[in-house]
Parts: sequence; structure tokens; C-alpha cells
Amino acid sequence: MALIETQKLAKFYDVGEEGVQALADVSVKIDHGEFVAIMGHSGSGKSTFMNIIGCLDQPTSGQYLLDGTNIGGLSRDELAKIRNQKIGFVFQGFNLLSRTSAVENVEIPLLYNHIPAKERKRRSLLALKTLGLEGREYHHPNQLSGGQQQRVAIARALVNEAPILMADEPTGNLDTKTSIEIMELLVQLNRDTHTTIILVTHEPDIAAFSKRIIQFTDGRVISDKEVIKS
Repeated sequence: MALIETQKLAKFYDVGEEGVQALADVSVKIDHGEFVAIMGHSGSGKSTFMNIIGCLDQPTSGQYLLDGTNIGGLSRDELAKIRNQKIGFVFQGFNLLSRTSAVENVEIPLLYNHIPAKERKRRSLLALKTLGLEGREYHHPNQLSGGQQQRVAIARALVNEAPILMADEPTGNLDTKTSIEIMELLVQLNRDTHTTIILVTHEPDIAAFSKRIIQFTDGRVISDKEVIKS
């Protein structure tokens, strides 16, 4: 059984008289442990697709099955519960709380799961250590480089041990050297922990770190290919 499966997924937004078809007839399967890049220009539908499979939005029609569960028709609370248990998110802007230390930022998802304070701290410190941030646990975001901030964001996404990591342009605010470091880190995480990684990007050199590239244009999948490593 696929971890993620969409069947003739469509999304329509009521904007103006004609409206906008953001997705049309998208049928995709992603298995456990895959590293998939979702590519496309602005307006291609890639972000809409990610929002739906990340349980942040609902399709207008079609089906979305997450680990065998039909997501269609679930309430906001049910979607929030699934997000917290199954999906970690990493964004271009890091989205860290500026007045909060790295370890406290990483603890946030555990608060929603009512994990005791001592266990929250233990897990968060371990996640930061795993991502090479030992010695930076009590630094605030403004005391960290962009790459270090993104590592904190990845630690926060992984601390709940969610099986899926969704990264939306995670290197967009980073220089080339740091971008490569972050992508190599994601490759290592995928290899060592079998975390399923879904990466949204418009940059071919970033997508090349993945194992499979799904290309969107005008709300449709126009190609779905494995990455051939040289």
C-alpha cells in the first residue's frame, strides 16, 4: 500500500467570474521511504498539491489516501491531528519563534501531543544533536546562521518521529554552499531513517538530490521520472 496516493485530484478556486483550476486530474503514488521532488514554475500547482497532501487544504474533487486513510471530508481537528502525528514541515522562511531558544522551538510539536516536559527536552536535545547543533541548543534564532536555523526547523519537523517530512523551498533563503549542506543532510536522513521526504522546489540542481522528480505544469503532472545519478 502506498503511503500517499491521489486519485484524479482536482482543486478549483472561486476567483472572479471564471475561477482558477489549480489542480486537474492528478493521480500520484508515493511509497514509504521515497525522496520525491515536486517541481514546477509559479502557478504550476505544485504548492497546491503539497498543501493537500500535507493536510493543509482539501481537494475540490478526487481522492487523497494517506497511509490508507481517506482524507476527504475530515474535520479541521482531525486534519490537525494527522498533521501532528504523520507530517513534519520545513519552510523557506524557517518559521522559528525569535524570542525562543533552539531547543524550545524544537519542543513545540511535542507540546501539542502533551508530552511531559522532561521527555520533551530530552527528545529535542537529541534531535538537535543529531542535526549537528550540539552547543547551539540555547541560542536564539538571531544568534544562528541561516543554515543553523534551517537545521533547527528540520529538528522540529522530525522530533515527533513523523514518517513524512515535507520541505517547501527549504534552501530558498540560503547561499549555495549552505543549500548543498542542507540537501546532503536531507539525503542522509532519508537514507538512515527511511523518512519519506517530499521536496517542493523550482531549482533543478536542488531537485537532483532527490530520487524522483514529479513535474507540474498548469495544474497537471507532465512527467514523473526517477533521478539518474551520475
